[in-house]
Amino acid sequence: MTFLYYLFIVIHVIVCLFLIAVILLQQGKSADLAGAFGGQGSQTAFGPRSAANLLTRTTTWAAVIFMVTSLGLVVLMQKHAGSGHSVLEGTQTTQSAPAKK
Repeated sequence: MTFLYYLFIVIHVIVCLFLIAVILLQQGKSADLAGAFGGQGSQTAFGPRSAANLLTRTTTWAAVIFMVTSLGLVVLMQKHAGSGHSVLEGTQTTQSAPAKK
């Protein structure tokens, strides 16, 4: 069980770093020469409608893997911690009395 948990953490961290790199490598919406001067140039009113290139597909798949590993880590943590445990289980409570006037 702990091996699977640590495997998910390693995969999750690798996917996070890969997702950051892929997002930073992508071109912006107005990355052509006309966009540098504030004009729209040859773009349409709603931006260019080109087919998804390799970076956008890679970003999509990395985001899907990120979400799956996030949900997997939550499930593994719930099984590891047990369903009857609480975050405040080990804390001591004190009874407070109302302030006297």
